[in-house]
Amino acid sequence: MNPLKKSIHQALQKQLDTKIETANSAINSAKESRDNETKSSVGDKYETGRAMMQAEQERNEVRLMKANELNDQLGQIDLENNYQRVETGSLVVTSKGTYFICIGIGKVELEGNTYYAISVRSPIGQAMLGKVGGEKFSFQGNEILIKSIF
Repeated sequence: MNPLKKSIHQALQKQLDTKIETANSAINSAKESRDNETKSSVGDKYETGRAMMQAEQERNEVRLMKANELNDQLGQIDLENNYQRVETGSLVVTSKGTYFICIGIGKVELEGNTYYAISVRSPIGQAMLGKVGGEKFSFQGNEILIKSIF
């Protein structure tokens, strides 16, 4: 198993755990606020407050659902495989950066280095999909060399 890939995977897992925890807290807070809204207020004001809290709860439920989907996708990544081609699960070192083809979260900072967690469906993921070490691909007018794949 590539130790860098494992470290990036763990950092992504930690980010997702934080997103899930934050969304759950926000949902509970919105439910509490909605349920504690007193009817002693003027009727319309009460209903508006409850509707706002309900909308906030629903937004956070969508965030939670998306974070859980990403968490499921991340859990399916095979960290043991040494990939020969760019595909889901591969760690790709290029002349323009290092990409972990897994879930689309973006930058991951580890020990002063920047890595990119991208989906195979992202534009750059699509551009490098199926390529092997030593191949070049074009992305946004740049020619990028794939140095190695893990």
